Amino acid sequence: MLRTDATTKPIRVQRSELAVPATSEKFFKKAANGPSDFIFLDLEDAIAPGKKLEAREAAIRALNDLDWGSKTMAVRVNGANTPWGLRDIIEVVTRCPRLDMILLPKVNTAFDVEFVDELIGRLEPERSDGKRIGLEILVETTLGLSNVEAIAAASPRLEAIIFGVGDYSIELGTCGEEIGAADPRYVVSPEEQPETGHYNDQWHFAIARIANACRAHGLRAIDGPFANYGNPEAYRASALRGAALGCEGKWAIHPSQVEIANEVFSPEPRRVAWAREILEELEAANNDGLGAYGKGAVLIDMAVEKIARATLKRHQLISELNMDAAHD
Repeated sequence: MLRTDATTKPIRVQRSELAVPATSEKFFKKAANGPSDFIFLDLEDAIAPGKKLEAREAAIRALNDLDWGSKTMAVRVNGANTPWGLRDIIEVVTRCPRLDMILLPKVNTAFDVEFVDELIGRLEPERSDGKRIGLEILVETTLGLSNVEAIAAASPRLEAIIFGVGDYSIELGTCGEEIGAADPRYVVSPEEQPETGHYNDQWHFAIARIANACRAHGLRAIDGPFANYGNPEAYRASALRGAALGCEGKWAIHPSQVEIANEVFSPEPRRVAWAREILEELEAANNDGLGAYGKGAVLIDMAVEKIARATLKRHQLISELNMDAAHD
């Protein structure tokens, strides 16, 4: 689903982004008929070097031949510094009317974004539909994270930044056996917290910095992959941590993770009801000449009104997305 605001900046719901290897054609229809908001066809990490060209053609056929409904469709291209990256962008942008976005991996500097923005801009006139192709990127290196504020401001085409926890933790030297899982070394020990112990989130800094940069520049912050799709509760916990730090969605590397991400990054019915109640009560308070009031010993003022309105706006966007999907 695509909406625009007063400045024509794309507004998309991106609660879940499902990864589909471009050579796994048997999964295409299932992904197209599933509940994910976003889908990206992967030409990069999921594809062996000898299959890169085959994968590119498979992705182009899939985009052109299948009905993807109202989903946002992206292709993760290979890095611009690889033998395939530039041609990936050229081919999918010029040959795929259904393409919505390019997903660019391993962004290290603002120039990486500026270069791809310029390339896409020069290719768009070759399309007959006048469609503007969006850009989302992966920050998955220590250099990329150190430059994330400049990267976030690099292009009006840029819509979202995704935290690439796998490559980032490998480069940082902290990667365990399962990408995205809690590191058992990063723990408050039972001696310090006798009842249960407590695992901390060693990526708190990285996610919070990316989310802050995104909010500062009107972008969506998206949490990255969680490799153990056999542990749905751990995936849910990871998604909840991302949401608490300001992310709007999370990658799904398996279809079983999509519904969890959609649920976590949607306002709960209880919160929607709370937001409506707050706005009604604030209106009544304002009519009585009050800018704030107490609710169960909690101060409700104009700042809380902003929270309530943001909650209802998010709920409305998701409701519209669900209506679009029902009509597909």
